[in-house]
Amino acid sequence: MIKKCKFVKNFNMNLEGIINVAGKAGLFKVISRSNNTVIIESLFDKKRTPIYSHNQANLLEEIGIYTYDETTPLSEIFDIIASKENGAKCLTHKSDKNQLNEYFRSIVEDYDEERVYFSDIKKVIQWYNIMHEAGLIEIKKEEKKAVKKTIKKTVKKEQNN
Repeated sequence: MIKKCKFVKNFNMNLEGIINVAGKAGLFKVISRSNNTVIIESLFDKKRTPIYSHNQANLLEEIGIYTYDETTPLSEIFDIIASKENGAKCLTHKSDKNQLNEYFRSIVEDYDEERVYFSDIKKVIQWYNIMHEAGLIEIKKEEKKAVKKTIKKTVKKEQNN
């Protein structure tokens, strides 16, 4: 029997208005919309560009990862990564294939290997790191205090040894 990943949601993650555009590197934030165009801003370099109705774009809030039971929303996967990394960046998407597969398996234990390709795993990890660099992954205030206390205790133990 396959178990669903359980985690405590300690992070503020809002994917609303964040898109991926086919043929363009990185993630973008939707700035404004009109009849035929959408103005987007890169999360990386803050440059604004228009995309048109013929461009293929996907909202991150609508993307999910296939599991054997159901589809897990990308926001939940980002929450799991953030919890695992304590709000820090995760490994790079340019890491070894085996290392990326093991890491992703630790995040989503029951992902469907036939429908989730290696390129999808790389994208999820790259998108998480882009959002982290853009400051869109934030620890809740209560959790920040708990993390700081844990770090202080760890530092004290290391100093005593």
